[in-house]
This record gives sequence, structure tokens and C-alpha cells, in this order.
Amino acid sequence: MDHHSDPHLSWRRRIVRGDGVDLAVHETGPADAPVVVLVHGYPDTHRMWLPVAERLADRLRVVLYDTRGQGLSPTDAPDAAFALPHLAADLMAVVDDASPDRRAHVVGHDWGSVQAWEAVCEPGAADRIASFTSISGPNLDHVAAWTRHALLRPTPAGVVRLAGQGLSSSYVPFLVSPLAPPVLKALGGRDMVSGLRYYRGNVALRRPRRARRTRVPVLQLALTRDPAIRGSALEASDQWCDDLQRRKLPFGHWAPRTHPEVVAEEVLAHVLDVGARQVEGTG
Repeated sequence: MDHHSDPHLSWRRRIVRGDGVDLAVHETGPADAPVVVLVHGYPDTHRMWLPVAERLADRLRVVLYDTRGQGLSPTDAPDAAFALPHLAADLMAVVDDASPDRRAHVVGHDWGSVQAWEAVCEPGAADRIASFTSISGPNLDHVAAWTRHALLRPTPAGVVRLAGQGLSSSYVPFLVSPLAPPVLKALGGRDMVSGLRYYRGNVALRRPRRARRTRVPVLQLALTRDPAIRGSALEASDQWCDDLQRRKLPFGHWAPRTHPEVVAEEVLAHVLDVGARQVEGTG
């Protein structure tokens, strides 16, 4: 899919300095519209969001970027540089560049959602981020807290849910193993090999931290046909959010690609709803 798949869209491109890396940023939509930043996952690039962006660009200023090491944002940074605090700092650099004088809305898919969770749980995040729509990427600290609780106080239902998510995540050990780079390289996946640093930097090197709260309004789009993310991993965030809504959609992991019209509709509705509530709160 090319940038010009929609001939009516005009894309503005620039480089933004993230947390020690250069990030390729692409923007379209009215300059005075609310800003929404769409963050892709693994092994994608900003192009994954193009079908959604095309459907949002008449109402919102849409900002896409290639996350570090992916697409047009290459870097030789080591595994440790892909830890979530660095990824969250990249996102905030893009937010600050795209919308320096008002809060921006954020949407994340897969690892894009995982790193956005990191950002929205930072102190003061609600001063810069107006809303967060999360797709197929849980908060790793919230999941770790839920896992610890389930293991310390096991119940039959809790053990079943824990085993279910463990089964769904059974591909992760391969991705952090020495086998993954040569196998994925043989498949011709440059971004797939580069993106393995997301797993190595946050699974192999990661120490679980204390779960943190967020005041940013969160919408979880729960994809009921996604084999990688179980509902229990999403529900782990319930107690850590001041404002969380969940919408179940009967789609698989790649819903932004397969059903971009539905994803765009949900994102726009959340952005407008949060905007209206914030106006009422200040009026």
C-alpha cells in the first residue's frame, strides 16, 4: 500500500528526534483539528495505519511514525535501548512535536499499544495525552500484577485464565531465542529481525515493576478473535485506570488492516466523546 492510496490525502513528512533516535513522522488532515497519534506494533511500520488514517483525516489531524528500528526509523541501538521507558519517551517526543500547545489523542496496536500504556501511566501524562485507544497490547506491569495475585491466591477460574494467556503467549520464548534472527532473516523480514529488540529489551531484560495508575481516559478495543491476547490480560488494567471502557469486536489481531472502517469509527467516537466530556468539565 502506498502513501498515495488515497489521492485526496496530502502527507507532510519530517524527522523528529526521539529518545536518542531519529523518528520518521508522517502527518495529514486539517492543521486545526484535534491531533491523534497512531502507534504501530511488531513487525509493522506506519503503513499499517494508512487505511485507518484515510478514514480519520477529514475530522482529525492524523500523525503516524515509524517506531525506533522499524521502517524509515532505523537504528543500531542495542536491546536495552528498546526498553519501554525509551519507547514511551519516543512517543512523547512525537506528541510534543505534533501538538505542543494542546493535548493529543493516542492510539496503539500490538507493541504500539504496549509502549503507549507505558506513556499514559507516566506521572503527568494526562496533561499531554487527552485519550488512549488500546488495541491488542496490554500493560505489561498490570498483567504482571494480575499474574502475581493469581499465583499467590489461586482459584480454579484464575488458574484457567492464567494458563490460557500463557498458552496465547507461547510464541514469545522463540522470539527472544538465538534461533529467531536467522529464521526471520531467511523469510526476508528486515523489520521482523530489527523488531526482535522489542521482545529482547522488554522480556529477556525486563524486571517487573510496580503497576501504576493512569488518569488518561482509556478505550480498549477487545478483539475476540485475537489468539495472542486474552480478555484476562486486558481486564488486568481495570483497577489501575480512573476511566476505562472496553468494546468487544469480533475480529482478529490485524483489525486495523482487515476492518479499518470499524476501528476508525471507534477511535473517532472515543476522541469526540472525551473531547465533549472535557469541555463540559471545564465549562
